[in-house]
Amino acid sequence: MSKRILWLVALAVFAVPAVVRADEVIFTNGDRLTGTIKSIDGGKLKIDTKVAGVVSVDMKDVQTFSTDTPVQMRLKDKTVLRQPVAAQGAPATQPTTGPAQVAVGERTVPVSDIKRVQAKQAWTGSVLVNGNLARGNTHSEDLGIAADATLGRDDEFHDDRFSLTAAYNYGRQTVGGVTTTSADNWYGQAKYDKFFTEKWYGYGVIRYDHDRLAFLNYRLAPGVGVGYQWVESADHNFSTEAGVSYVYEDYSNDGNDDRVALRLAYHYDRKLNESVGIFHNLEWLPGFMDPSDYNLNTDLGIRAKMTDKLFSEFKVVYQRDNTPAPGAQKNDVRFLLGVGYSF
Repeated sequence: MSKRILWLVALAVFAVPAVVRADEVIFTNGDRLTGTIKSIDGGKLKIDTKVAGVVSVDMKDVQTFSTDTPVQMRLKDKTVLRQPVAAQGAPATQPTTGPAQVAVGERTVPVSDIKRVQAKQAWTGSVLVNGNLARGNTHSEDLGIAADATLGRDDEFHDDRFSLTAAYNYGRQTVGGVTTTSADNWYGQAKYDKFFTEKWYGYGVIRYDHDRLAFLNYRLAPGVGVGYQWVESADHNFSTEAGVSYVYEDYSNDGNDDRVALRLAYHYDRKLNESVGIFHNLEWLPGFMDPSDYNLNTDLGIRAKMTDKLFSEFKVVYQRDNTPAPGAQKNDVRFLLGVGYSF
């Protein structure tokens, strides 16, 4: 008897269809897409679907959407809502000409009023490792590691952004039985951006550089200024900055030097598709009293996803110290190919 009861229970369990809950996006033409809504930003909605993976769609094509769990929604008037989202006026299967909107609690929100929907605030970034090993006529080893992390806060009390970056490169080569160091440099940077409007922000930044082969014990460059976020989205970002920095340099063979400098910088990144993106950064620090005494830091690279978390990256880094220590070169160029992990 007990076995019969167990079989009946098992049949009942499998006979009842599983209720799989999911977020849903309904388009103006009546199409539907289910999964987990990851974000809405810069006019793009990203939804992680079971079949197609992460899909990015234009908000102008969205009629309404719903979420199973509470999300943080920031409207263009700076109102912040934290509730599940319900579809509003959704079509069954046919296109609709009604207003595109959603329901958040007792409030009806036009889709066009949504500035951003984001998951819980957390640090995001990546760790990248690159290396080279040669044996034979050339006997050398090169190793590099780089990391970056960003935290953006967007709620009733904060509209700001923290960012941290660092990199280390080491290399050595053996010629005729004599081993010499070919690279030994690192840098770290911390930056804080405080948004005053949707586009304008003030920033504070500090950067520390060390390069043993350039006889640079350290270069310390704190600075403040203003920036303008021309474009900000999950697929495309462009910002420019202008400010003032204090640059202090200490050399192992030539004492130290300091100056007050103008700081001009920009950042650009863009996804070419769901797997490949490009980026470019530039920072120029000419002295106010002597513009020919300047430092230039810039890079240009391409990043390709291998899995959801792993990626490969090729980057060219160019640095110029126009007034280097005696015996050091003005220019440093590095070509870096590596594999990274994003979080």
